[in-house]
Amino acid sequence: MGKPKQRQQEQEQPPVLFSLSVFFLCFLISIGCSDAQQEYENNEQDNCYGTNGSSTLGYSCSGGGSRSCTAYLTFRAAAPSYQSPVDISNLLSADAANISSVNGAADASSPLPDGRPVLVPVACACAGAYYQHNATYTLKSASEIYLTVANGTFAGLSTCQALIAQNPRYESHNLSVGLTIAVPLRCACPSPNQTAQGYKYLLTYVVTWGEDPSAIAGRFGVDPQALLDANSLSADSTIYPFTTLLVPLRSEPTEQQLLAASPPPPPSSTLPPPPSGSSSSSSSSNKWVFIGIGIGAGLLILCGILAGLLTVRFRRRRAAGLPPGYAKGKTNSESGGAPGDAPMKRPAPLISSDVRNVIESLAVYEHGELERATGFFGEEHRIKGSVYRGVINGDSAAIKRLKGDVSNEINILKHINHSNVVRLSGFCVHDGDTFLVYEFADHGSLADWLHHHHHHHPHHPHDGSSNEWSSGGRGYLSWKQRVQIAYDVADGLNYLHNYTNPPYIHKNLKSSNILLDAELRAKLSNFGLARAVLPTTDESGESAPQMTRHVVGTQGYMAPEYLEHGLVTPQLDVFAFGVIMLELLSGREAASFADDKETKGGEKALLLWESISGVLGGEDVRRNFRGFVDPYLQSDYPFDLAFAMAELAMRCVSREPGARPSIGEVLVSLSAIYNAASDWDPSDYSHSGSMIHAR
Repeated sequence: MGKPKQRQQEQEQPPVLFSLSVFFLCFLISIGCSDAQQEYENNEQDNCYGTNGSSTLGYSCSGGGSRSCTAYLTFRAAAPSYQSPVDISNLLSADAANISSVNGAADASSPLPDGRPVLVPVACACAGAYYQHNATYTLKSASEIYLTVANGTFAGLSTCQALIAQNPRYESHNLSVGLTIAVPLRCACPSPNQTAQGYKYLLTYVVTWGEDPSAIAGRFGVDPQALLDANSLSADSTIYPFTTLLVPLRSEPTEQQLLAASPPPPPSSTLPPPPSGSSSSSSSSNKWVFIGIGIGAGLLILCGILAGLLTVRFRRRRAAGLPPGYAKGKTNSESGGAPGDAPMKRPAPLISSDVRNVIESLAVYEHGELERATGFFGEEHRIKGSVYRGVINGDSAAIKRLKGDVSNEINILKHINHSNVVRLSGFCVHDGDTFLVYEFADHGSLADWLHHHHHHHPHHPHDGSSNEWSSGGRGYLSWKQRVQIAYDVADGLNYLHNYTNPPYIHKNLKSSNILLDAELRAKLSNFGLARAVLPTTDESGESAPQMTRHVVGTQGYMAPEYLEHGLVTPQLDVFAFGVIMLELLSGREAASFADDKETKGGEKALLLWESISGVLGGEDVRRNFRGFVDPYLQSDYPFDLAFAMAELAMRCVSREPGARPSIGEVLVSLSAIYNAASDWDPSDYSHSGSMIHAR
């Protein structure tokens, strides 16, 4: 907060706020003059365009505290759709199992009592200048604005100023239904002073009507002065509903503490009466509570009027067509995305172990550390696009620089632990860019191996010496290696579709997003477009498929029902996997282009998946199929097993989704092919096709 603004506040605000300004100024001059850590919002969160001070953007992480930690939030649901731990975890991007445990729920899907506050453990980390826990939200109503999302949907855990700052690609006055926005939730880690005093956690407590700091401190067994210090408050400072206070805790908070003497919400249009039997002295000391309540209630009424006016405005705009910028998406070519990608509902986090394990598994890197690791992002370290190879603590890492909101990919990968999914080890936020640090895939992408060598003279099986992501000097993949890779990819997809909660659709599966490690084992990567498979119903209550109006993907891998109707199901991944199996068999690209005199542009797209039915049909199947198989394999493959794999791929790329096998069925079939391939020896066959009968 700048000094000119402070002087203006000293002149305009009531005398009770003068001490707050002095107290905070003392903190800025010398950390040692107080144990205070953070600045209180002071009801500025309701003035979306009139103030943009640090108190509304988040809690500062420049005070020398830990860069990441486990933190706790309090959440009071404003809608009945957020009553169970699973529902709350979907909204707040938290762990449903942890929410269930700390709030005494029978299980993650059991509803919690209406109106009660809920404790939510979260992973809190320093993102730029402020601590935050990242969530996303898809706007559901034309009347929703940043203020109602922050104060209503997220119950004061964010602010409209923070939402505006975190979503620069959207015009805050022109929001529309279906947009997915980043939501930074207010959290913080203990300062060095707090840590020295034995405080291990900070609870972000959302103030409600009739509360005062001493009562909140008493509820959690905290020294009232420690709570005041944590928020740069003095004993006579004013606090307001829908603002947050940091409560320093020496141990994890409990459900009993949160529910102890919790005041009921007031009627919608009235203020709570003054406490009966209070003395004049007590009434005077608590006068600020009711002043804050009055201001808060007045602002709520104004918000309601504003929301009503904006509803009419948005409806008129929608009648005339979608507003400019509706289709604005992530600018993230490296993640496989493209402008206009469909807004996605935030996937529910996976039910995993304690959230502390997530924090411990994700390192928060300094930008300078990544610069040193990559030779200041020099060309000699560039792998491809905005991906660089670096060495951190003696280990190789792949460092990807991204723009826009990447919380979806972080949220998914930080909870997943599977040998066939690339591991995210940490991240860094710097000057609006996010740097994701992954395990290094020594042998690059599958696409490099399958397609690059067609421009060079073929050579014989790879000796395992290459350790760069670049495609130069690639060998070729043997038959057994190709079957192993197919099996690995199917295993990773089967995990995503059937063993995560909720299931996930990768939605951007292609050979360039399959990485190969030092042993040429496959790993799924690039989860920027991934989305959760969530149960949906239509107006009649019947189960309904998920749909999207924005189709984004790579030509040759997108299923017909997705291209034509925007239908999103796990069968999208099965289709794309079928294309990848065809790439493994043929060495050809998913889409190629040929001259076409009848086409205005002079080129015609040739899709690999459309060709397989012709290859496996007709009179001379054997000859057709041998012509289809990658010439780099020569005759070093068992014809019958390769043919069986091609038939499986053809089922996967069936035009009708219902005709495709599930990924579990694919994995069973590939397992049989894989086991047979492991026992196959070219020397056992005088002709590799001796076991197949012509069709």
